Amino acid sequence: MSQELREKMWKSMADSPVVMLGLSDSNEHSEPMYAQLDKDANSAFWFYTTKTNRCATGGAAMAQFSSKDHKLFACISGNLVEETDPKVVDKYWSKHVAAWYKEGRDDPSLKMMRLDLKDAEVWHADPDFSAMVNLTFGGKIKPEKMGEHQKVPL
Repeated sequence: MSQELREKMWKSMADSPVVMLGLSDSNEHSEPMYAQLDKDANSAFWFYTTKTNRCATGGAAMAQFSSKDHKLFACISGNLVEETDPKVVDKYWSKHVAAWYKEGRDDPSLKMMRLDLKDAEVWHADPDFSAMVNLTFGGKIKPEKMGEHQKVPL
């Protein structure tokens, strides 16, 4: 089941790649970040940010994700490191990214971070018929009837 759940997570993230990102060892709040996904690299994703961003120091990090339809939720752990390969920085560059940087690709504040993924805890809400009846009429619901929940390696 974990492979199927992992695939559901990636598909949902491709549809709406915004996560709440925060450093695990920080008292700072998480913040919304647009994850640059690569269909051929399912063990990492990237963020354009600035050198003064609260996550710019890197380290152990967590990203929280909620799908557009609110049926899939994930808490993703990993290690946040600076991406130093200019080919990778260029690969994801776009007009939408450029709009955030005064001097575009050459902006001195620009920093790209890579989240090397460790694992994720994923919830996929897909209630069966009996759970829907119980929800509708106020009956008791068994958690296993509401969908899938599993910790998956990434």
